[in-house]
Amino acid sequence: MVITRFMDPGELVDNELQLALDDFHFADESRGIVPHYRFRMIHRLTRTYMGNISLRLSNAPAIVLYAGHIGYGVEEMFRGNHYAARSVKLLIPHARSHGISPIWITCNPDNYPSRRSCELAGARLVEIVDLPKDNPMYKIGERQKCRYRID
Repeated sequence: MVITRFMDPGELVDNELQLALDDFHFADESRGIVPHYRFRMIHRLTRTYMGNISLRLSNAPAIVLYAGHIGYGVEEMFRGNHYAARSVKLLIPHARSHGISPIWITCNPDNYPSRRSCELAGARLVEIVDLPKDNPMYKIGERQKCRYRID
């Protein structure tokens, strides 16, 4: 799948949580970059930055098996409010509008908060896979990924 155009995601809001579009990147095969959107998780009223989330628009094996279509990070002081799970839910319709189905999310097996976020977002654990030695995540010390699927 090659994404050739940006699509306006519209307003992405869940109570005080808002996803603000940071940027959209087209594929850059020479650098191993797939097309993706990057959003900031912000407080809708105070505009406080609470984290980030990306939507990767590719069904390449490296994305589906290891990186996932969605990646997120929540600032430490805002953890425990389910912002990651809520953000994933907000992005599902936009992923679908790009033809992403199923949606894959991965995390490290020992990252229990991220695993819980996947479950709260409606994803189910399919398997835990070993990373190949040539994978960039392997090169920084990671060895396995939990693969969660949203149908």
